[in-house]
Amino acid sequence: MNSPKNNSQPTQSRKADHIRICLEEDVQFHQVTSGLESYSFTHCCLPELNLKDIDISTTFLGKPLAAPLLISSMTGGTEQAAMINQRLARVAQHHKLAMGVGSQRVAVEKPQVADTFAIRKYAPDVLLFANLGAVQLNYHYGLDECRRIIEILEADALILHINPLQECIQPNGDTNFSGLLDKINDLCNRLTLPVIAKEVGNGISAAMAEKLLAAGVSAIDVAGAGGTSWAKVESERAENARQKRLGRTFADWGLPTADCITSIRAIAPDVPLIASGGLRHGLDVAKSIALGADIAGLAMPFLQAAVESEEALYNLADVLIAEITTVLFCTGNSTLDNLQQSKSLRKNIIN
Repeated sequence: MNSPKNNSQPTQSRKADHIRICLEEDVQFHQVTSGLESYSFTHCCLPELNLKDIDISTTFLGKPLAAPLLISSMTGGTEQAAMINQRLARVAQHHKLAMGVGSQRVAVEKPQVADTFAIRKYAPDVLLFANLGAVQLNYHYGLDECRRIIEILEADALILHINPLQECIQPNGDTNFSGLLDKINDLCNRLTLPVIAKEVGNGISAAMAEKLLAAGVSAIDVAGAGGTSWAKVESERAENARQKRLGRTFADWGLPTADCITSIRAIAPDVPLIASGGLRHGLDVAKSIALGADIAGLAMPFLQAAVESEEALYNLADVLIAEITTVLFCTGNSTLDNLQQSKSLRKNIIN
């Protein structure tokens, strides 16, 4: 197999651009929402529980978590990204949360930046996800490169992120998505770790989830619409008017997160399912769990806190846990399983 092309400097600078744009520009969905606001919990005025007995622990892909939270994939490959990942890893370890890193393509292209992803020493017990764009399987990447990025992270699973819209708008994007299901199937058959299919903010439909699961994927991260719009992010990086317009036209393209959760759970009752895309607090997390997700991922809130300070990160994780716990207490449920089975969540009636 040919070696991946060495175009690491553009990849590195793109990573730095992504962090800056996400933090400084308005790149959130405006018209399409996560759909979670369409649901409310039925309040229980007498929960018959002691708050301190509420248990929000769970397991995902066989590994225990103290809360159903994933610090979603964000970054790597730059000095700032190294600092962010180290802070996130320490908080994940302290609170026993799952964590993913950003695309590790840059670590293959430029091995000297691999240590920006090497966070296992900061998070020895954490469920860690390596990350590569699925489309790279059509651009000289294969089993060896996947094993390399897993080894860098000492990961428990591999995320293959799927981002056709972003690649359409990105300068010099990789847009050959043909034949990828077969290549994903081959990779899943040969890799010893679980593979997670993840969108990047435009959602995975039930029909596509069915195909991905048939190809051997072990888990799905819906990464629906309603949060950060990568069409907008790439529009901010556009090198010409055509790219800028494309990004603006498709700024609100995608499937709402709530719809992805319910439709996938309906056709795959047992698949390990991650809810992400526009989740901003513990109430969103609890709604996602009640709709059928196993754990929920947040990116932007963790990125903002990580850039501010490590203390801000600890405070964010603490309040997210408190918010989830409060939902269980005020719906009369002592565990996440109880919450899912209780039918405490209802769809709002719109007149």
